[in-house]
Amino acid sequence: MEIKILFDSNAIDSKFQTGWGFSCLINGRILFDTGEKGEWLIHNIKQMNIDINNIQSIVISHDHWDHTGGLWDVLQLKKNLPVYSCPDFSKNLKENVRKLKGIFIESNHFQQIEENISVTGEIEATYNGKTISEQAVVIKTKNGISIITGCAHPGILNIVKIAKKHFPDEQVFLVMGGFHLLDADTRIIEYIATELKTMNVNTVSPCHCSGKNAEEIFQQIFQKNFLAVKVGMTVKV
Repeated sequence: MEIKILFDSNAIDSKFQTGWGFSCLINGRILFDTGEKGEWLIHNIKQMNIDINNIQSIVISHDHWDHTGGLWDVLQLKKNLPVYSCPDFSKNLKENVRKLKGIFIESNHFQQIEENISVTGEIEATYNGKTISEQAVVIKTKNGISIITGCAHPGILNIVKIAKKHFPDEQVFLVMGGFHLLDADTRIIEYIATELKTMNVNTVSPCHCSGKNAEEIFQQIFQKNFLAVKVGMTVKV
């Protein structure tokens, strides 16, 4: 199974647009998050020779502008797309999805959305003094499970543990996405990276809101099993 990186702050080539946020395409069919700006996301999709008509559903990790920014452009280009979202997403987002003929699906619990591809369902966290809900995607292959996060507001360790509950006999092959460690203390980052190592996570790919300090620390701890995320790359899991 393949994960194509569509949006982030770094790219393999200057032909791609970069910015704040994250987006990737899973198995050629499931769009996970949409970055900060639709025009840039669509540009990158075209640069990667991806046919948008092959996208069968969208998963939005959480209701922040840098993850929903390209959603509207995609829905304008393809109607009747299921949009897996957390129940507490804003009324405005829900109404806009429906206005653009998207099919709003609330992820109340862990569920499979395609064969071997699941969403964790709503996980609550606190951000800037307010409650925020987020979900992640879990992919199962012969290598184990791979977990993709948007910002990991509920904590990356917590998200991995929740995924493992549903696949107790599977190794965690890859953890990719925003780890929300941009402003975290170095000691906290080292603890999290070490814990993931202890949990036998094979490969880590922190990006977006993880921060450069975290990326460097994860690289030091995971060494050859650290994978830098860049727009335009394809990751096989």
